[in-house]
Amino acid sequence: MCLHSKQTKQATEVESRFKAKIDKLSEFKLSDNINGFSFSKTPVIIDEHPEIITHYNWGLIPEWSKDDEIRKMTLNAKIETLEEKPSFKNSINKRCLIIANGFYEWQWLDSKGKNKIKYEIGIGNEELFAFGGIYSQWVDTITGEIRNTYAMVTTEANALMSEI
Repeated sequence: MCLHSKQTKQATEVESRFKAKIDKLSEFKLSDNINGFSFSKTPVIIDEHPEIITHYNWGLIPEWSKDDEIRKMTLNAKIETLEEKPSFKNSINKRCLIIANGFYEWQWLDSKGKNKIKYEIGIGNEELFAFGGIYSQWVDTITGEIRNTYAMVTTEANALMSEI
């Protein structure tokens, strides 16, 4: 599960790497630790507009949801069960790239997770990369606010990651 990532590259580097333009520079922020549970807006590229880098909130809110409480459970979407989960059903064909240059995982040294080691994982020289994701557009029934949200698509840990 990925619940913490980072994006510390400048806007020009991100635009150059992904051959796309950031639509709202005022929303572009550098962060050493993006905590999924803060539901932050992070840079993404959606399949409908691959030439634009925009910002969506981490924590997918399905279009049918009555409120945003579900987002605590939809930070990640396991690819193995993606089609089975009602939360993700309407977003399976709405794909996005989630821009980052690292993420964090903890190795638990005891069964309760009280003693753990934090690992930063990324590509050499902190190169930019993208996680795969799915997205949704949700309208708050109380305020009428439109929120663009996403979930990171994850899978079972490979041999290297299973050590952590």
